[in-house]
Amino acid sequence: MDASQASIDAAARTGAHLLLVHHGLFWGGGTPVVGRQWRRLKSLLDADVAVYSSHIPLDCHPDVGNNAVLARALGIMDSVPTGDFKGVAIGLLGAFDGTLSEFTSKVTEVTGTQPKVIAGGPEKVSRVCVVTGGAGSMIDEVRRAGADTFLTGEGNHHSYFDATEGGLNVVYAGHYATETFGVKALATHLQREFDVTWDFFDHPTGL
Repeated sequence: MDASQASIDAAARTGAHLLLVHHGLFWGGGTPVVGRQWRRLKSLLDADVAVYSSHIPLDCHPDVGNNAVLARALGIMDSVPTGDFKGVAIGLLGAFDGTLSEFTSKVTEVTGTQPKVIAGGPEKVSRVCVVTGGAGSMIDEVRRAGADTFLTGEGNHHSYFDATEGGLNVVYAGHYATETFGVKALATHLQREFDVTWDFFDHPTGL
């Protein structure tokens, strides 16, 4: 999922030609190519490995995006885009029929993690918003969109009060755990389209 040194080294060891990642090498404009940034680039050049990173576009893609794949796996139905990030609808809002406990169990099954649950909303879950990664700051926006339950990766300390005082269930399933779905789905698509093989390098951060 990340263009970390560990992922780059794994790509080089396996003889990969392309490293497909969600979180890329460059953030916030140009950065000096020194230190660990230089080591990462040198490792890629030495191994002749290209990098393709797709961050926000892979979050919100309707077919192979993190949100879409995760929502389908959780049984969320009739989802529609929601949540604004610089003019892009970053999340999905859809229907779920079950209790908060049942939804949490499904999240555990699908992501392989034990989520942190803030039970600020109703026990009966009917409208779920999914925004993978670190979207805890979107709690108020998600509530206004009509969700009773919000699934994301992580959030700040004060998001507990945003949830409980706003009447919203929030399920934090981990930044890494909620964002491995898109790269796998995109790799599967590339395999079908271009008859290429791929491997997923699992390097969880626990966050």
